[in-house]
Amino acid sequence: MALENSVFPSRPDSLSLPVEEKGEGEEVEVATDVTASTGVFNLSEELGHVVTTETAPTPPTSAKVNRSFQAKLAEREAKANQPRKKTQGTEKERGRFGWARTRRKRQRYVEKNGRCNVQHGNMRETYRYLTDIFTTLVDLNWRCSLFVFVMAYAVTWLFFGAIWYLIAYCRGDLDHLEDETWTPCVNNVNGFISAFLFSIETETTIGYGHRVITDQCPVGTMLLLLQAILGSMVNAFMVGCMFVKISQPNKRAETLVFSKHAVISLRDDKLCLMFRVGDLRSSHIVGANMRAKLIKSKQTQEGEFIPLDQTDISVGFETGDDRLFLVSPLVISHEIDAHSPFWDMSQAQLEKEDFEIVVILEGMVEATGMTCQARSSYLAEEVLWGHRFSPMMSLAEGFFDVDYGAFHHTFEVDTPSCSARELSLAAARLDAHLYWSISSRLDEEPTLANQAAKQPDSGSANSKGGEPTFIVGEMTDIQEQSGLGELNGSVATDQSESEA
Repeated sequence: MALENSVFPSRPDSLSLPVEEKGEGEEVEVATDVTASTGVFNLSEELGHVVTTETAPTPPTSAKVNRSFQAKLAEREAKANQPRKKTQGTEKERGRFGWARTRRKRQRYVEKNGRCNVQHGNMRETYRYLTDIFTTLVDLNWRCSLFVFVMAYAVTWLFFGAIWYLIAYCRGDLDHLEDETWTPCVNNVNGFISAFLFSIETETTIGYGHRVITDQCPVGTMLLLLQAILGSMVNAFMVGCMFVKISQPNKRAETLVFSKHAVISLRDDKLCLMFRVGDLRSSHIVGANMRAKLIKSKQTQEGEFIPLDQTDISVGFETGDDRLFLVSPLVISHEIDAHSPFWDMSQAQLEKEDFEIVVILEGMVEATGMTCQARSSYLAEEVLWGHRFSPMMSLAEGFFDVDYGAFHHTFEVDTPSCSARELSLAAARLDAHLYWSISSRLDEEPTLANQAAKQPDSGSANSKGGEPTFIVGEMTDIQEQSGLGELNGSVATDQSESEA
């Protein structure tokens, strides 16, 4: 009430709606007649900031319709059966005083389909692309590649066709078309179109036989050799670019799938980060190798801010588990130990962290022998704590059946919400407690034996008639001395016999 009085010194009339009171057993109806001057007050997160907006007068509502109980129940069931719409883009989050505020979703460094979300700008040394023109043409999209492919042949045909026409024009072949005694440079070239067709026939080595070069034109002979050589180079270059572009293993990565979520659960009493990878094709990836990177911005001790710092995540490099035999789907595991970047991360801290895990699968395509790389990524909200992947392989009659319908399925398991460090310390304290409890019990046993030995001594002094008492398992001083003497005597005897 104090907050309300401080923010709103006087309650406006627009916030108080008139209520009509009725007798007992009757419903209370709220009046809907609102004047045009009614204002709606919107309250932002910063208290004290009130915005008043004028609204148009609302028309009076119709009379109340009495519906049956069955109609209300049917409407409620219909609303319950409707699929819930998932909000995309921004996520709602409760802030101060319970008001909803928008949380900006983290920008991905690598998309789920493997595309790197990085654009290079302000590049001034663009000439470097021309030094590697072959790779530049291969990296172009298909529209640009086909345009370059068509223009390369069209330009060369037009260029040499124009030269053939220029030779015929300069020699005067076009002026002696009807003169049978005149020997032209190229027979049956009577214009630019015919010269262009002769250029196509020469470069593509079609040779219809109607247009042919004569031996009376040395310039034409040199041009014919030059066009044949350049035409072969253009064919080799363009056909090579198209072949490499067609045979690129980028599409092979489309059949290498990663799970939608990564999970964290216990494996052999240790927290592990796990994700699943599979190959949809029957042709395998030879020499498959798995790598993982943690993308997270950090600040050094000197105050330097490093955006998108990359930290290696071990997935079995030391033990060789990163080399996969990818015949069936596999679950890749990262053990969270002291060298892991998730060593101090608990379940509560995971919900607040902002990072991205990039997973990379490399291997050689069995059909083509070319290297293929598949990529994917997991954001912090895509890592499920306390989950495990559902099994998807079963034994059928004569073979193993893999159900890819359960590839992305997970189920909850009992997992401690503490970090791996805290779990390790708890296990160490438990081991230390067991060790000291066992050792303390071992130390107590000699004291108990001494106490048991003293009790008979005190009882013998108080015994009647001087009855002797026997102590089992112990020797008196005389027995010990006699025993030592016997041992020494036997040793001396053995030494004397050896000397004799």
